Amino acid sequence: MATEQYPSLYLNGIEHFNRGEYFDSHEVWEELWIAESGEDRRFYQGLIQAAVALYHLENGNLVGSRKLVDSSAAYLQPYRPQHRGLDVDALLQAVRQCFNANLPARSDGPGDLEARPKIRLQPPPGGSMSYP
Repeated sequence: MATEQYPSLYLNGIEHFNRGEYFDSHEVWEELWIAESGEDRRFYQGLIQAAVALYHLENGNLVGSRKLVDSSAAYLQPYRPQHRGLDVDALLQAVRQCFNANLPARSDGPGDLEARPKIRLQPPPGGSMSYP
């Protein structure tokens, strides 16, 4: 039986995301997105847009953030409820809650978002998971 593992860039992007380093998670996932030609391409694009939505929210760009919250949901819709060990429904809900909890734009500066979303993965089938 083959042992599956998640791509290291996927895990690295999650690490950045969970630390609130949304621009960095976007950069890492973009490498995956560029290299991907299969069914996961739109999945990675949805993750990228979720990260950039939170990056814009941190910086007070509510219009840009709202657009990316919505487009992220559209890209991730086909992967609901779970894909690649990620609870897509929970992520989408957490990103929306974070957006709503931070309206109007906070004035206390970047990095102070309330209700910061976190990604928790399930191990791959028959595989193991270790963060880089």
